[in-house]
Amino acid sequence: GAFQKSGHTARILSPEEAEKLAKDQVLVSEFKQLKLEKEAQKNWDLFYKRNSTNFFKDRHWTSREFEELKGCREFADQKLTILEAGCGVGNCLFPLLEEDLNIFAYACDFSPRAVEYVKKNTLYSTERCKVFQCDLTKDDLLKNIPADSVDVVTLIFVLSAVHPDKMHLVLRNIYKVLKPGKCVLFRDYGLYDHAMLRFKSGSKLGENFYVRQDGTRSYFFTEEFLSELFKAEGYEQVVNEYVQRETVNRKEDLRVPRVFLQSKFQKP
Repeated sequence: GAFQKSGHTARILSPEEAEKLAKDQVLVSEFKQLKLEKEAQKNWDLFYKRNSTNFFKDRHWTSREFEELKGCREFADQKLTILEAGCGVGNCLFPLLEEDLNIFAYACDFSPRAVEYVKKNTLYSTERCKVFQCDLTKDDLLKNIPADSVDVVTLIFVLSAVHPDKMHLVLRNIYKVLKPGKCVLFRDYGLYDHAMLRFKSGSKLGENFYVRQDGTRSYFFTEEFLSELFKAEGYEQVVNEYVQRETVNRKEDLRVPRVFLQSKFQKP
């Protein structure tokens, strides 16, 4: 059993949760923070080395959640060009290509190992997709994708792994390849998601920004922060709201609050 609601109100913390977060104010040292930034690619590469293609489930919910993929079409069989920014090992990419034969996908990831896994997938075909390694904060997408050529960009659980000071660079990079009038579809961790409350003390890098034990990092978005981030790079907001779920584990009698931000921003 679970419930889901969406809206513009952030999740309200229980007194215990509020106390835990208030206590946890000590930040990871500047030296370690610089090291984490420098080794970000290595840490994600090691993540994929350990987990291979088994960590994330195939995201068959994507086209259900984002009906805009169908809505982007001006006529039924129109061929869509999409960019999956931060494709991982293809958990979102391959279900989409299977479900929709009229899609050509560009896909990129920070981790060279993840890109290799995509290329080794039996569903990978250069006629239907082009995958490449890319650090979205500094590698120009125009080297692999023509300007103003993409109908939809999906940015799903990707921006949270980027240092908040560099997030605008990702959005600026994507802007160049997106067609005018077309959209970025965004989904990522929201403020006070269960994952944020599980970090042990000594994991905090900054406001709403944490490091996991494996060195990968995660930011938890507020609606206001995301809105300002996109608007500062010239996008217009179409939808931007929290999706709150309470997932119930009957076996252990646990109620787990999940919070995501689901949004759509358009290039004018």
